[in-house]
Amino acid sequence: MCKDDVTMNIIKATSAVMDATLRANINDYDTPYDVLNLATGSTACATEYMLELDGFNAPMIVDLLNKRFHNYVQQYPTRGAAAELHNCDFMDMIYRGYNAVSKARKAQSAQPGLIVPKIKKFKVDLSPILENEVVMNPQRYAYPACAISVRFSSLMRLADYPCLLTSEPVTATMMTNVIALHKEVPASPLRACKNCAAASLGDAKHAYCQWRESV
Repeated sequence: MCKDDVTMNIIKATSAVMDATLRANINDYDTPYDVLNLATGSTACATEYMLELDGFNAPMIVDLLNKRFHNYVQQYPTRGAAAELHNCDFMDMIYRGYNAVSKARKAQSAQPGLIVPKIKKFKVDLSPILENEVVMNPQRYAYPACAISVRFSSLMRLADYPCLLTSEPVTATMMTNVIALHKEVPASPLRACKNCAAASLGDAKHAYCQWRESV
């Protein structure tokens, strides 16, 4: 998957956004949870921002994948239990990013310059995306005059494996350390609403969620 230049550089740019953002806010964290929250929030913003560079956004992708789900379960009724797992993770991530990026766009109004989304009180630095030569030159990877879906197509490739964007090696390690600091508090299943994209933008699925009743 990463042999593709655009896909690999989307991963690089997303990771660079997380790195730059975490370093820029290093003196402002109040708890370890802040670091974890910003790590995942910054990559969500980065992914949504690159999606929007090609004229797409989270509601469009959630609609597309939700419609595909209804077709897919009929076409493959005996599919593996994890078939849609990563698609759901991808949708949740870009929907989270969409909310932060959309709020930043509204706040900026007509003022020039790069938007600055916020995760809680922390500013997200999206500049590594603009500094990535591959991501910002999609015309090199399609017929130049028509290269309007290059980044989108690579992001759809990553929709089946968003762990490389969230980024799971970072977040899993951080979550392990956070849990170790508070062993007396069960961390899973999470007793909180995750504001899932499918439940927020798709069919009325809220009644099927049992976050309040989780063991």
